Amino acid sequence: MLVGWCASTGSIQDINQGSKRENKSSCQKAEMVLTACLLALVFMWTGMAAKSVSPPCDQHMFDSDVDNCLSEFNNSMDTSSYRDSCPWPTVKHIYNQLKFCVDDLAKVSWCKSQTFLEDKVFLGVHQTYFSLCGQVQDPPLTTLIMLITPAIIFTLSLPLLCIHLTT
Repeated sequence: MLVGWCASTGSIQDINQGSKRENKSSCQKAEMVLTACLLALVFMWTGMAAKSVSPPCDQHMFDSDVDNCLSEFNNSMDTSSYRDSCPWPTVKHIYNQLKFCVDDLAKVSWCKSQTFLEDKVFLGVHQTYFSLCGQVQDPPLTTLIMLITPAIIFTLSLPLLCIHLTT
């Protein structure tokens, strides 16, 4: 309404130029005050929205329900040969299902901000099922020979090539 008032008073042709200047300056001041008030309201509202209260983490619910996710994962892993070798590429789909299950459970129990609970679950899973995945092993002998042979042949044939090119 004030902006409309300022626009209407600014467009009226007044005989006295001094009063026209006063109207413009008072309108500019009023617009600045309104802008400052609007910005203050916006900042206060965003400050209030940032301090929304969420319920506390229900750790008992998380701990009891995470067993359901783990039991499905454990049953699926029992069919793999995780005791003999690293099962990673073949069980990736099952692992992702476990991750989604635990993430959803953390959201439902309001424990998403406490990542140590999820980390504790996955640390146990990795220690149990993926302990062989981090061990460095030599490649099979055929792979090793196929990788080394071209370098040896090139190294031994280089002097012969140099002799052939110089003579």
